[in-house]
Amino acid sequence: MTGLLRILASIAIFFNLSRNVEGVQLNGYDYIVVGSGPGGGPLAARLGLAGNKVLVIEAGGDIAPTDWNISVPYFNSKASEDPQISWDFYVNHYPTEAENAKDSKFLYQFPNGTLVQGPGQPANSTPKGFLYPRTAAIGGCVNHNALIMMYPYADDWSNLESTTGDTTWNPDKMSTYFERFENCQYLSPGASRHGFNGWLSTNRVDESVFLGDAQVLDMLEAGLEVSAQQVGPNGNLTEALQRDLNGVRNYETHQGLFNTPLNMDQYKRSSPRDFLVNTAQSLSTQDPVRGKIDIRTNCLATKVLFAPNSTRAIGVSFLDGQSLYRADARAGATPGGVPGTAYADKEVIISGGTFNTPQLLKLSGVGPAVELEKLGIPVVVDLPGVGQNLQDRYENSIIVNLENPFSVFKNCTSGASASDPCLVEWNTLKSNKTKYATNGRPVLIPQRSSGALTASNDLVVTGRPGYFAGYFPGYSKIGSKFPNSWTWPVLKARTQNRAGNVTLVTNDPRDVPSINFNYFDSGSGDFNYDLSATVEGLQFARDIIQQYVKDTNQTATEIIPGPGYETEAELTEWVKDTSWGHHACCTAKIGADDDSMAVLDSKFRVRGTTGLRVVDASVFPRIPGYYIQTPIYMISEKAADVIIGS
Repeated sequence: MTGLLRILASIAIFFNLSRNVEGVQLNGYDYIVVGSGPGGGPLAARLGLAGNKVLVIEAGGDIAPTDWNISVPYFNSKASEDPQISWDFYVNHYPTEAENAKDSKFLYQFPNGTLVQGPGQPANSTPKGFLYPRTAAIGGCVNHNALIMMYPYADDWSNLESTTGDTTWNPDKMSTYFERFENCQYLSPGASRHGFNGWLSTNRVDESVFLGDAQVLDMLEAGLEVSAQQVGPNGNLTEALQRDLNGVRNYETHQGLFNTPLNMDQYKRSSPRDFLVNTAQSLSTQDPVRGKIDIRTNCLATKVLFAPNSTRAIGVSFLDGQSLYRADARAGATPGGVPGTAYADKEVIISGGTFNTPQLLKLSGVGPAVELEKLGIPVVVDLPGVGQNLQDRYENSIIVNLENPFSVFKNCTSGASASDPCLVEWNTLKSNKTKYATNGRPVLIPQRSSGALTASNDLVVTGRPGYFAGYFPGYSKIGSKFPNSWTWPVLKARTQNRAGNVTLVTNDPRDVPSINFNYFDSGSGDFNYDLSATVEGLQFARDIIQQYVKDTNQTATEIIPGPGYETEAELTEWVKDTSWGHHACCTAKIGADDDSMAVLDSKFRVRGTTGLRVVDASVFPRIPGYYIQTPIYMISEKAADVIIGS
């Protein structure tokens, strides 16, 4: 048997345990991990490598080995709308329909299920919400994210250390976890602050890919020029693009233009999926067998099981079946799935993500007693903080049309067929010098707003050919229809709002919860700071456009937000009405012992229970860093140390 066939045979065993057996019961595991994303996937692999028997329950499947949308970095937007893996949540930004409806991305639904965008509500339709793409597959949302790897703030960790009194959250200690998981491919071994033997490869697109397009070159030169005006000279463009964003001294305050680091293995997406699956396969061939990892795909966890008259977690109930959860467009309204149970001798670890972790906790009787009792769910532990504290970034864009189409992606068809010349090039050369070995965003510019609450940067501006104005059905197909467009997306980090929530609508585990972010003045914290900083970021992007026009003597016609949003007041209203986010977090936060809203202690343990932990984006008390995947990998590695050490 060839190596590939042996791997496929092993994986087939892992992914198909006791299928189609009514009332299946699984025993003999030390740990059950619910979810295989950036929190659960690496943790499960580490537990298996430590000699434990681990069951991973994953609601989605595993199509990564055969799906270009996942493996090709440039197809990241397509991946988020791939019906084989996408879970489409529909969320509210504001508590009232009138406020939400000011954004044309707000969706309405007809009785036949058809969705339509605003503005205005069509007759016979009902409000649906804003599209919030998530992924169900081994590896979780890392299958569709934009691959951006930015090291988080040091005080993301020092705040946790001071809040909990647990010195293992010290920033210096936490940095070792980044070095543990990283396999840096764009620097020479030994470079400080980096790892070179980890499971997640990091790389950057070769700058020649974009600099061969004269318009891209001119736009990036303008970006360099404007950022130099603000913070001092960065050197020439080539020098700027060769700087290391995650290794520069004083990285939290260092501004200017950088080549974007990606979770990319040479030319293709790298993810926790590879680490988990490869570890499971490797463990299965050991003789004698020590650790074991079984991955049960297309399996929806429905409830954490507790010992009788106890708060000790002993297992999980689940439903086997494809597309059971109703965030999946293929899911049906009628009951479905084959029920089963699995038991763990040591612990149950929930890594379902920011929306699904609080949902599963509540369905299991762990959450706000009043909410649970309304739905007839027996209360195991009254934890009012479950599903509260929901946070996200604020994002928006400046989009302009230039005089000529960009040439960098000329003749590329975004994988419309296997004969796509850019796909053929990517798959033949297998190099970061190909057009598809990029997330489409050649540069990243950290900035600090004038009202920043700390000395650290609080904005990041990215640049890309094409059109991107947020998420709505079909958004991934829009960019190619604007060959002359350039987008400067602006991301506001360190957002102050902590008033979002995830609330059960029914006690059916297949139903999607209600998700409300309570943006800006409908939330908490200093919303004026978030608003003004985001506006500053957009004005910075406009400054770059004006510099481009000055340098090239070419026109650049702004289409988003466009005419009518010239003054600061007008732009502020635009930001308030049309912003979005995609880094939801913090709904099962770690907190101090005297914090009544804390869900977890410093060791990820669910308060009031034993044998139950949470390890995913929901654990943060405050939204970390800029792009959330890096800090999640770091807490996953930390959780492995904590659990194995205990």
